[in-house]
Amino acid sequence: MMENNGRSQIPLSLVEKVISMPSLRYAYFPGCVAQGACRELYQSTQVLTETLGIELIELKKASCCGSGTFKEDSRLLEDTVNARNIALAEELNLPLLTHCSTCQGVIGHVDERLKEFQETDPAYLEKVNGLLGQQGCSPYQGTTEVKHLLWALVVDYGLAEIERRVSRTLSGLKCAAFYGCYLLRAQTHLPYDDPHQPESMENLFRAVGATPVYYRGRTQCCGWPLSSYATESSFQMAGKQIQEAIDNGADCLVTPCPLCHLNLDSRQPEVEKVIGRPLGLPVLHLPQLVALALGIDPKQLGLDHHVVSTKSVLDKIS
Repeated sequence: MMENNGRSQIPLSLVEKVISMPSLRYAYFPGCVAQGACRELYQSTQVLTETLGIELIELKKASCCGSGTFKEDSRLLEDTVNARNIALAEELNLPLLTHCSTCQGVIGHVDERLKEFQETDPAYLEKVNGLLGQQGCSPYQGTTEVKHLLWALVVDYGLAEIERRVSRTLSGLKCAAFYGCYLLRAQTHLPYDDPHQPESMENLFRAVGATPVYYRGRTQCCGWPLSSYATESSFQMAGKQIQEAIDNGADCLVTPCPLCHLNLDSRQPEVEKVIGRPLGLPVLHLPQLVALALGIDPKQLGLDHHVVSTKSVLDKIS
């Protein structure tokens, strides 16, 4: 369409589409595993958010959350390290976004505890901020929130908007969610889902056209926390969850936690030896599944980097 002056006019439908798009910005905490052993998670999160128009400002100065181990030595250590991580997001006046359930559980719980201490134990919070000050760090103020990518997609961006963006049908693909422990039960309050009967991932599966598979192990532990000192027990736990998903008809597991991914995918060949039976179930990172539905090339998502081949998934949706 041309205006009278000969200049191109933007189609009204395109204007309406741009106006309707959510404008979301987050202080991005990728965590350690996604920048190392699960680099495909870092890669797929970047591709997905760019495609959706979500802006991530990576917290380059952030520290490891400790994965729940710092508190074994000192709760003050865990609180101080993660108060600093949260304060980095507060400096930007943005929510802290992570795609790791373990990071969500640890940092979210610290944020929850320190916000409570602002009222009940200000002396403790003053001690935390005093330690931050000694290192030239900004103080924790309790002015932001810690949010997993799952909640950002389901709550902030919205399932209806994601469904509207789907360009590759996932119909016929049966996905079994593996929430893991930290995302659901590490925090006292979970505002976005039921910690015992969650539906966020299943609702997201439906939005992208996939069929959710329900099974008992979807909210249980993958066994990762045991892997360093009780390896066989860890692999038995992982094998139980994978086998249960298979028995309920799953084509793949989908997890929002890179540590769960390590135990369920990277170690699946070892798990098979411990439980004495073949498995071969692909395990996808949450952003990989959503990005596939948006038509993104699987190679851009690192789907060729998994230990268990994802070919059966790609064959089913091609």
